[in-house]
Amino acid sequence: MFERFTRPARDAVTAAQTYAAELGHERIGDDHLLLAIRASSDSTAARALADCGVDAARLRAEVERAHGRLGNDDADALSTLGIDLDAVRSKVEEVFGAGALDGGKPRRRLGGHIPFTKDAKKVLELSLREAIRLEDRSIGTEHILLGILRAEGEGHAALRALDVDAAALRRTLEHDEAA
Repeated sequence: MFERFTRPARDAVTAAQTYAAELGHERIGDDHLLLAIRASSDSTAARALADCGVDAARLRAEVERAHGRLGNDDADALSTLGIDLDAVRSKVEEVFGAGALDGGKPRRRLGGHIPFTKDAKKVLELSLREAIRLEDRSIGTEHILLGILRAEGEGHAALRALDVDAAALRRTLEHDEAA
């Protein structure tokens, strides 16, 4: 499948690994793919994200914040006890600085290979399906972004946190693709 990827799409997949490593994450997620797509300067998907108001720095901050959180079940359980995790995190970061609650970087695997999460693999599979649906011969960053929107994983959650209208973004991508 990778042979069907355009150069920018291949670069995005490679850059996603770099982002995961820089952030100290043990796996490449669909949110890292999203970071890589937004950071690229010459892709349809990057332009669509920018047009929807997605700032690269804010996106990265959201990905970092999301990876530093407890799961929703944990947060809900603490909330029933009257503990607002976001308020606690904000206060700690106000006093001790940004990232004060973040753990140390995890140990890296030998050889530096970082595996993909199940969601990231799903996004790459969906990008192929999007290319087929749009009758394209190759898979571009726009197809990966459409896969992120369709998978509704961490990347999609980051876009939601930034108040991106996913339906409008999808329409923009599909319109640009048709043009």
